[in-house]
Amino acid sequence: MTLHRFTNIALGICLTILQGLVQAERLPNMADLMPEQSSGIKNKNVVYAKNHMVASANYYISKAGEDILQAGGNAVDAGIASAVMVTLVEPQSAGIGGGGFILYYNAQKQLLTSIDGRETAASTVTSDLFLDEHGQPLSYPDAVNNGRSIGTPGMLRALELLHQQYGKLPWAQLLQPTIHLAEKGFPISPRLHQLIQGDPFLPKNKNAKEYFYRENGEVKATGELLKNPQLAQVLKQVAQQGTRSFYEGPVARDIVAAVENHPRPGKLSLEDIKNYQAIQRDPVCGKYREWKVCGMGPPSSGGIALIQILGVLENLHFNRLAPMSVASIHYLAEAGRLAYADRDQYITDPAFEKIPVTQLLDASYIQQRSRLIQIDQSMKKAPAGVFSPALSVLGIDQNSELPSTTHISIVDRQGSAVSMTFSVAAAFGSRVMVDGFLLNNEMTDFAFSPVDQGKYVLNQVAGGKRPRSAMSPTMVFDAQGKLRMVLGSAGGPAIINYVAKSILGVLDWGFDIQQSIALPNLGSRNQETDIETGTLTEASLKRLKSMGHPLKIWEMNSGTQGILIDQMGLWGGVDPRREGVALGH
Repeated sequence: MTLHRFTNIALGICLTILQGLVQAERLPNMADLMPEQSSGIKNKNVVYAKNHMVASANYYISKAGEDILQAGGNAVDAGIASAVMVTLVEPQSAGIGGGGFILYYNAQKQLLTSIDGRETAASTVTSDLFLDEHGQPLSYPDAVNNGRSIGTPGMLRALELLHQQYGKLPWAQLLQPTIHLAEKGFPISPRLHQLIQGDPFLPKNKNAKEYFYRENGEVKATGELLKNPQLAQVLKQVAQQGTRSFYEGPVARDIVAAVENHPRPGKLSLEDIKNYQAIQRDPVCGKYREWKVCGMGPPSSGGIALIQILGVLENLHFNRLAPMSVASIHYLAEAGRLAYADRDQYITDPAFEKIPVTQLLDASYIQQRSRLIQIDQSMKKAPAGVFSPALSVLGIDQNSELPSTTHISIVDRQGSAVSMTFSVAAAFGSRVMVDGFLLNNEMTDFAFSPVDQGKYVLNQVAGGKRPRSAMSPTMVFDAQGKLRMVLGSAGGPAIINYVAKSILGVLDWGFDIQQSIALPNLGSRNQETDIETGTLTEASLKRLKSMGHPLKIWEMNSGTQGILIDQMGLWGGVDPRREGVALGH
């Protein structure tokens, strides 16, 4: 069976479920947990291309990369052009004021590597960064609207490192699409307009208010041209001088000034920005049936948790279950509970703590964990695995990493690929705008409290440290070592579950990449069992409840973008929950 082959039986089952939708009551306060709100679902069709493809959450992002591929650039060149464009057209999700992770595969050299462009904490911060004067953790609104939440941006240094190692076209050429569009202006999309309109914090920043709002205080309308000459000027300097102009010049001074002059000032310094370095790391890989699945290692939890989920499901013979059946939902949620239990306890910046990566990915350990799952009863709360007495006394960090992120998947005509996920954390990050771009609030991905019930938490804040992430740029290889899938997602801590679902839809159920991404979002982060609003029948929900699943039914606003590769060519899929487009030739 080829990867893109469509399984009629599976589709029929899923269509039956989707046609029997029930509108579930939305949970209260979800806006606090999911700031980048849903902008509706639009049907998308799988896109075919013979030679190359870019799949992203926005037309201009895909177009920037595709134009570079057409001009003779490789996947790295296209990835840089697309990633920089995010700053302009998807400012709520990511940009040069934030950071992220890149997975790169060179088909000619059979090389797979990754780049860590995660933000770092100011060098002088301590573990009480997000504690109030009484030693209690700040509320999320207090933490995010705070200069302390801003970390040193990592995107540009990560892209520059990638280009120096593997790029083909001149660096300056790759920034030109964004420079041109920033000067010319682009029409505000319906999604961007909706998110600006719904954000109560954005107009409190003078620069952001001047950029996104009219003089009378109204949000600029959908379709209105948005020009950003300040960003264009920053990128012109970076194009000519490299990222040193960003990390050591006037832009760095402007970032520090914005942090210092914030009503709740932070401690980021010029030295912190100047000294930032992206890091090239070995990816983590694991087996799922005959496939090899590779992703990002710590400080991201994405690769490890994804491999654990898939490994548990393989032990439970998940591929024999009907698509979106109660049994498959039950197993997927329980596997998530086990993986997230380990994630919350063990994953942090490897420069600061020794992480048991080998043990976490060990096949016998994963098989042992899978035995904790009962066929007809949810465990509700899974324990973390125990590897040693020292590790058994660690505290748990269940901090809610927020889902304002973007993902880009690219494959070039040589078969090389990039899978890159970037973020500014909350929608519009810290809402602090400097020189035409928004600064992140990624420091809120650290544990707010350094202890949990008296136990030491690994993901606590420290000077120069990178916070844990769920970002999961992923690639899947077949038994012969050929690249078959390139994907990743936005969506905060649920990213891991979104990517797992999309992989299972293709490999186990025979859906094409678009159908797999469009499947209902489900799973568990070792809390409730998450169910996407309006996607299951009352009978299915009742059955899950009878099995002890504590259900949370909400708009699981993923942003999954993927490319499937087979002997016929490339097949692109984008998340119908966003404005994504796959472009190819």
